[in-house]
Amino acid sequence: MSGRTHARARPERTCVGCRERAAKDGLLRVARAEDACVPDPRGTLPGRGAYLHPAKACLDLAVRRRAFNRAFKAGGPLGTEALTAFLAEAAETP
Repeated sequence: MSGRTHARARPERTCVGCRERAAKDGLLRVARAEDACVPDPRGTLPGRGAYLHPAKACLDLAVRRRAFNRAFKAGGPLGTEALTAFLAEAAETP
């Protein structure tokens, strides 16, 4: 034995809001449905996904920077009402 620990590699993703790297399981996957961004907590919706810290501050940064348009290669604006509602509900739940 070499004495090294055998830590498993964990997938990392970058938050589109704050641009910080974090473990995939600590971020919320966001998918595009029609002309809106919808939360995908199970990670099963089809298509390209973007990752976001489940915090209102990161969502506000992403919207201000138009990060969802860039991540989903969208030409027009994308609605974020479903994301806002999801994050508000998650913040209320202990």
